[in-house]
Amino acid sequence: MLMIGDKVVYPMHGAGVIEAVEEHEVLGQRQLYYILTMPYGGMRVMIPMKNADNVGLRGVIDEPDVTKVIDVLRTAPAQTNANWNRRFNANLSKIKSGNIFEVAEVVRNLMLQDRIKKLSTGERRLLDTAKQILVSELVLACNKDLCSVEAWIDGLFLENTPGD
Repeated sequence: MLMIGDKVVYPMHGAGVIEAVEEHEVLGQRQLYYILTMPYGGMRVMIPMKNADNVGLRGVIDEPDVTKVIDVLRTAPAQTNANWNRRFNANLSKIKSGNIFEVAEVVRNLMLQDRIKKLSTGERRLLDTAKQILVSELVLACNKDLCSVEAWIDGLFLENTPGD
């Protein structure tokens, strides 16, 4: 059972903190909702408590998993699919999974792809979404501010091209 103050990840939206549990009526039905505040833009999200497992709500990663995320960002990617549509759909599925390591793979792969050949508008949006999700979780996992985590991730790519 999640509680007020817990740091959680909501797939496709990123990490946040449970600020409250409130009862609301939506479409004529009263139920309890987790109220999350997201570090990116301070957005507030309501998630029905009874659907928390179905939507993939999970706790934020711990310190050993932060190290694994860094390893993913520094590892050379597997051969990427040249077909834009298949690559886009595979990346979207990874983001939707809510798995931080798969989200980190998407960030790594798209940032590297952008270095080789500029990303299309669709892939640029996908990179922005994946990076926002990754950064929001690392902000809460590392107790750092947004700007320093973004700079840290960008720095990983400047100092160390995966696979070198």
